[in-house]
Amino acid sequence: MELRHLEYFMTMHQELHFTKAAEKLNISQPTLSQQIRILESEVGAPLFDRIGKKVFATKAGDILYHHCLQIFGELKQAHTAIGELEGLQRGTLAVGCSGSHLLISSVVKFHTRYPGIKISIVQLSTEEIKEKLLKNELDIGIAFLPLDDLQLESLHLYTEELCLAVHKDNPLANYSNITLERLKSVPIVLLPPKYIIRQFIDQATEELGFIFNPIIEMMPFEHLLEIVGRNIAVTILPRSYINSFGNDNIRTVSIDKPSMKKSMGVIHRKDIFIPVATDKFIEELVLGFRNFHF
Repeated sequence: MELRHLEYFMTMHQELHFTKAAEKLNISQPTLSQQIRILESEVGAPLFDRIGKKVFATKAGDILYHHCLQIFGELKQAHTAIGELEGLQRGTLAVGCSGSHLLISSVVKFHTRYPGIKISIVQLSTEEIKEKLLKNELDIGIAFLPLDDLQLESLHLYTEELCLAVHKDNPLANYSNITLERLKSVPIVLLPPKYIIRQFIDQATEELGFIFNPIIEMMPFEHLLEIVGRNIAVTILPRSYINSFGNDNIRTVSIDKPSMKKSMGVIHRKDIFIPVATDKFIEELVLGFRNFHF
């Protein structure tokens, strides 16, 4: 049984008119009739009845049509799946993130499995990530949650703690915990106001009745920690990044009253198809952070 015969049969079943079906298939009516007879011979039952000038599908014809829908539906899914597999052989994946230091393990594992996919990771603020996602300039973003944009969808990855980074010779390095208010008169360097981390810090201090007046505002994270490493000022950054910086002169101190914790997650547009490469990368991120501990 050939797929061509089934295609002819399905068109005939839909049209129930040999001339119209033949025209739609771009073949002659005698050819269509011959192909239907061959198929009827193979299934061992008539598929159509003629009553006067009208053509009706037999019960066997209806049964075969039902199964043909399933057959061609599965073939379509197979073509889609094969196309998606091809998508894992080559292509690009654009990722925006507020801090790439925790992505290295996931990126390496993904590259090992799908070496044909080129991954581009850019450091951006959360607002910049959202803007580029909406412009289709990024496939996914990794940023602080929650979001306030109905066009974007998010998936929680892990909870990040913002901590005090302080030089080991600074008296504050002797604390295991410190209140945010205790820092209001301490020289501090912070990210610029456009960054979610800075906005989170400012909101917390405003609720306590004061606002930080940083001696320097700058990006990226490592520049702030370089200043801390010279014992010029303190800063507040994600614990994961402070710990990954690898400067023996810097100590990490937890902040309480209030606790400085934020959810980090993957964000993408709601209204677009998620390619298999993007979906697999998200899976890798979720697995990578499932048992992650700072």
